[in-house]
Amino acid sequence: MDKDKIYSFYNSHKGGVNGALIGLLIAIAILIIGLIKFIFIVICMAVGYYIGKVISVDKDYIKKLIDKIFPPGTIR
Repeated sequence: MDKDKIYSFYNSHKGGVNGALIGLLIAIAILIIGLIKFIFIVICMAVGYYIGKVISVDKDYIKKLIDKIFPPGTIR
């Protein structure tokens, strides 16, 4: 096939192609490592993404979280 045809097909069907590739990668990951391990990895990634996003907005998020969990002054 011609590269221009492939690029034009991809540009006109970008969402479907990306969705199919993501689905293929998820299916391969589930077959290789198993469903429970895959779900655990996805949950860890989601928690890491959330914490990273919150920390990038609020630099003192960890200090505030520790102060909420433990009474102020007991850790530092």
